[in-house]
Amino acid sequence: MGLDSPYPHDTGALSESGAARDPALGRKATTASMQNLLAQYFETQHFETQHFDTAGPEAATPFDPTRAHALSNPRSETRARTSEDAVAASFARLEAAFVAVTPPPAPVPPGQETWPEVARLLVASLMEERETLRQQVHDLAGQLHGAQDQADHDVLTPTLNRRAFLREVQRAMADCKRYGEEACLIYLDMDSFKSINDGYGHAAGDRALIYVAETLKASVREGDAVARIGGDEFAVLLRRADLKSSRIKAMKLEAELMMGTFEHAGLHLKTGGSFGVRAWAGQASAEAWLSEADAAMFLVKKSFR
Repeated sequence: MGLDSPYPHDTGALSESGAARDPALGRKATTASMQNLLAQYFETQHFETQHFDTAGPEAATPFDPTRAHALSNPRSETRARTSEDAVAASFARLEAAFVAVTPPPAPVPPGQETWPEVARLLVASLMEERETLRQQVHDLAGQLHGAQDQADHDVLTPTLNRRAFLREVQRAMADCKRYGEEACLIYLDMDSFKSINDGYGHAAGDRALIYVAETLKASVREGDAVARIGGDEFAVLLRRADLKSSRIKAMKLEAELMMGTFEHAGLHLKTGGSFGVRAWAGQASAEAWLSEADAAMFLVKKSFR
């Protein structure tokens, strides 16, 4: 469709029907229309140049629509390039100012330079979530370890409970079978526990139990184990120890308890016990071995009555 020229001096303006009758006239009308668009373009460029650039008198000269020429005119092309260069220079200065006040971006991890921004943000979010989960796992592991420690220890004394002690005995039995090691169990039953409870109260009885437990733990090696089996009965596992040395150990423990005292309500009280010793001899289970040590203790106690 042809366009009418807005300039009165342009004799090439035609209506749509005229352009359709004569192709040459249609081409002339199209040229006039391009001149009209070019004039509007340079008016816009002149306005932007006045506000963004002061390159020289050429850029500040008002645009004359009557001097518009076809795009093939060298003068028109020169004016277009000058205006475009001025606007480009203005935008370059604005971009430089924006970069000057913009903080530098965060460093991009190696290998992610070509990743889209959305992908980098997703990876950063996943890494942060991983650190959170790792900390939660660490905290839960600590809580689990604390719970297991409480489950393995006696509620009153600083020793193992019966369940944990039997587990240690089973491990010692496995080492004895595999490596030919020796091991012994010492079983202790307190002699005066009931009289302490009856004469001084349960608090004194608890203090007596703690005293015995601390004495046993202080007298064994690091690889050995001490447990409160129940009530006023204790057991000691001596690893890599034969029957003779274990009996000597039991005699020393008995002497330490008899010579020592524990304090309660300003009083220094005494307690003792009977010890039975049983060496590893291929027992069928940890319970069976512990029962044999208990029986040995009972024989010792009965002999002193």
